[in-house]
Amino acid sequence: MGKLDRFAKETFAEETSRVTGGAAAWEDAPEVRLERVQADGYLRVLRPEGLALLAAPWPEVRAHEEALVELKLAGDHVDVREVKRALLRRQAREVERVEEREPPWMGEEPLWFVAPHVPSWLHGVRALEPVAPGCYRVGPSAFQFLWIAANELPLRDELVPFLVARSGRALDEFARWVAPRREVEWVLSMVQYMPMSAWTREDLKRRFGRSDDPEIEARRQEILQTLLADSPEVREQLIEKGQQQGRLTEARAALRRVLARRGLAVSAVLEAQIDGCSELATLERWHDQAVTATSAEEALA
Repeated sequence: MGKLDRFAKETFAEETSRVTGGAAAWEDAPEVRLERVQADGYLRVLRPEGLALLAAPWPEVRAHEEALVELKLAGDHVDVREVKRALLRRQAREVERVEEREPPWMGEEPLWFVAPHVPSWLHGVRALEPVAPGCYRVGPSAFQFLWIAANELPLRDELVPFLVARSGRALDEFARWVAPRREVEWVLSMVQYMPMSAWTREDLKRRFGRSDDPEIEARRQEILQTLLADSPEVREQLIEKGQQQGRLTEARAALRRVLARRGLAVSAVLEAQIDGCSELATLERWHDQAVTATSAEEALA
């Protein structure tokens, strides 16, 4: 399971109880007795009345004990095969529930398919009935088959478990909206795992950067160290970047020492040119030219 998948499922698990006031709970799905047939999870209905006033799709599950949930996140395939596999997993869970009870359970297991959008091909083979913004009842079906298009859902606190499946501009909009509403730990995980645009990622990094409060900053550093420990490739990139920055700083200092010892006046414009240079080879070339140049302008040519 990828990090984004794990993050989305952990968010569903943590947020479900909170946003529903304990009216529903998430459970990780055990592997059923069929090879490689395992759902993403189930929504257990603990207090149906607690779901009545929440935004859709929550009220749709009140008449059931549980619903099988399939999560398709940004970048995941949402094609015929994936839907058929979801239907197979739903059927497998239904068989499992029948076998768990005596006398056998006679119900129909609901399927909630959460994805960024409704794929165009689905309109051609199924009838989609809108029941609320972003929520569609898929038919014909003997059981509740609900398609939840995260990109179309309103930005509501109780819908955060579904909104993590957004993509593109809708994902950027969600990320900027949800960041001030959640703890910094969750926001940092979201920035690391979710495929938002570079602009939004940098904006959130700036907004959740260093703090003047030593306790907050200490906690932030601890979180970052934990995230880096889980991402050795990112850690290596940061180390390499730090080493490169160190070499550039040393090269700039060496160039300035030569210019100063030779008495070559450096204007503000040239100072900015030195600071703005991020190519080590260029700084080294300027250093060599400064040894014999008659002016700073000539050295930095």
